Amino acid sequence: MALPLPLRNRLADLILDAVHDAAAREALAAVAAVCADPRAPEAAALPPRFPADLFESGAGGLGVRSGFVAHAREFCDRAHAGWDVVRARPLEPADATLASALAVAAAFFDAGLFFEVHELLEPHWFRAQGPEREPLQGLIQVAVGFQHLANGNLRGAVLLLHEGGARLPGKRLAGLELDAFAAAAQSCGRAAAALDPAEASAAARFDWTTVPGFPRVAGAA
Repeated sequence: MALPLPLRNRLADLILDAVHDAAAREALAAVAAVCADPRAPEAAALPPRFPADLFESGAGGLGVRSGFVAHAREFCDRAHAGWDVVRARPLEPADATLASALAVAAAFFDAGLFFEVHELLEPHWFRAQGPEREPLQGLIQVAVGFQHLANGNLRGAVLLLHEGGARLPGKRLAGLELDAFAAAAQSCGRAAAALDPAEASAAARFDWTTVPGFPRVAGAA
C-alpha cells in the first residue's frame, strides 16, 4: 500500500537527515520506539525533531493520526527499516561524496527503501557531469521502478526497470560493477510485464526474492 504523501515525504526526510544529523537520528529512533510501543513516550520526553503532528494520543498511548491509521503499519515498517539502516552507520558529513552516498543507497535499497534511494541520489545526479550521469540516472530509475512495483503500479515499474536497467550495462560508477545488477533489474521488469495490470492484486504476486542486491564495491558490507 502506498503511503499518503504527507507520511511518505516526512518520514523519508527524517530518514535521510538521520544519515548525517544527530538530532534527526534521535527523532527517528523515537519514531521507531513509538511504533514498537505506543506507551514509550511516557518514560521520556520526545526529542525536538520528532514529527509530533503525524501522531496523536489515545487510550493505548501515542499512535499515527487517525486520518492515517490505515497506513500505520506501512509507516512503522518503513520507520523501523530506516532506523535499522542508520543506527548501524556512523554519521556521514552533510556533503558526503558520491561513493559514500552510494554505500548508504545500497543499505536503503536492500532494506526496501527505494524512494529514499531516489531522494538520496538525485542531488548527486543533478550535479553529475560526464560518464557518471547516465549510470546514476539508471540506478535511480531502477529504485523508483521497484517503488512503483511495491505501490502496485505495474506499468510504471515495467517502464523504469527497463529504462534504468538499459542505462547500466558496460558502465562503472565510483568503483561499482553494474552489469549484473542491470541484468537482474531487467529480468524483474520482464517478470512484472508478464503480470496482468488489469488484475487489482497482480503486483502482489511479484517474486520479491528476485530483486538483486544493490551494487557494492567488492568486500564492502
